Amino acid sequence: MKKIYLFCSNGMSTSILASKMQAAADENSLPIEVKAYPHKDLDEIIKSLHPDCILLGPQVKYLYEKTVNDFGGTGIPIAVIDPTDYGMMNAKKVLKNAINLIKASKK
Repeated sequence: MKKIYLFCSNGMSTSILASKMQAAADENSLPIEVKAYPHKDLDEIIKSLHPDCILLGPQVKYLYEKTVNDFGGTGIPIAVIDPTDYGMMNAKKVLKNAINLIKASKK
């Protein structure tokens, strides 16, 4: 099972998108787990849950470089969710982008 984890300030707004992404994955019988967490828990989540993809909410875009500097060496793809897709809650597109990131990182 692939783990796609979303991170934002408190994990609140991203949890709505995460549940929509999980529903999209389930509809298509994809072995994917999507969850949302506060960015401050990132270190602990990486160590304990080993995500396959890390997506940052647009509201914590300013933490992208720090996140890549701190965790880029883990081999886990890290990206910022497109603000338009986030605002529209386009779960299928965000999910597809995450799957493509995981595939690209395995090459």
